[in-house]
Amino acid sequence: MDEPIIDAVGLTKKFTVKKKTVEAVTDLTFQVAVGELVAFLGPNGAGKSTSLRMLTTLLPLTAGAARVVGHDIATDAGAVRARIGYVGQLNSGSYAQRVRDELISQGAFYGMARAASRVRADELIESVDLASFATRSVQQLSGGQRRRLDIALGLMHAPPLLFLDEPSTGLDPQSRANLWQHIIDLRAQHGTTVFLTTHYLEEADRYAERVMVMDRGRVIADDTASALKATLAGDVITLGFADPADADRAVAVVQALTDRVVRREGAASVALTAPDGERLLPRAVRALDAAGVVVQQATGVPPTLDDVFLVLTGRTLREAGEGEPVEPVEQESDAADAAQQTGAVR
Repeated sequence: MDEPIIDAVGLTKKFTVKKKTVEAVTDLTFQVAVGELVAFLGPNGAGKSTSLRMLTTLLPLTAGAARVVGHDIATDAGAVRARIGYVGQLNSGSYAQRVRDELISQGAFYGMARAASRVRADELIESVDLASFATRSVQQLSGGQRRRLDIALGLMHAPPLLFLDEPSTGLDPQSRANLWQHIIDLRAQHGTTVFLTTHYLEEADRYAERVMVMDRGRVIADDTASALKATLAGDVITLGFADPADADRAVAVVQALTDRVVRREGAASVALTAPDGERLLPRAVRALDAAGVVVQQATGVPPTLDDVFLVLTGRTLREAGEGEPVEPVEQESDAADAAQQTGAVR
């Protein structure tokens, strides 16, 4: 399938809040290929969830257009919903219903025959490691187990595209790791395209094949995690010496090896940030040794996606999220949320 599974052009969403127009998403244009795992990053209020709601037909767009799984989100919403899975930030299961019955009910929402729903439910229960809890009520599950159930609900009708809105928020580290392993395994088994938001940058760095960074309603970066770190952040190299005089000499020696600024760091150290730190560090040590400058300590720290966000916005992701308003909600989205909770889209 050569056609992108998501093809968005100029998606824009404006809300009216206290008689003022707020543009939550501005000119969102991107494509996602079949089979990709894309992480959509940004602080609270950046427009991530609003973007997902538009792409999943839960929220009408103000301007622009998009085709999702080959269908127009504005004119063919039913066909889009039938071909996607959506796991929102809240748990979807009916707390009083048993796990297996909840999955079978989800199959019924999508028009699956009861026999097919039972077979599919059992497959997913095994896939997400809930076999021991299939007859328990949803309210008896732990947080990690409920999130695995949410993903199973989103996959019940075997959609080619799965949207996950902060799937691991609030889980302990072990539950987060287990959840991600299930996502990776399910993707490998079913070839599902995954488009997700997360505030855990290490998750995006480790698992996503592509990272999109959004801030104030606009996408400000779109590439692989390694490319973003190499081009926008770089490795931090620090070299320590016996005395300040050696550090002074080291600045000139190391500066001759790179176009990046070499700076003094403390009384007897120098540091620089470079995209090719792994190769530059041994070269720097050899050059200093040849110049008669003895290196006492040498460290190279690889960049993180939070470093990338700092370069792009002047803030870390955590700082960017503090004190910012969440994306505004209007009445028309409430009806869509009600549809989601009744199983029209999970």
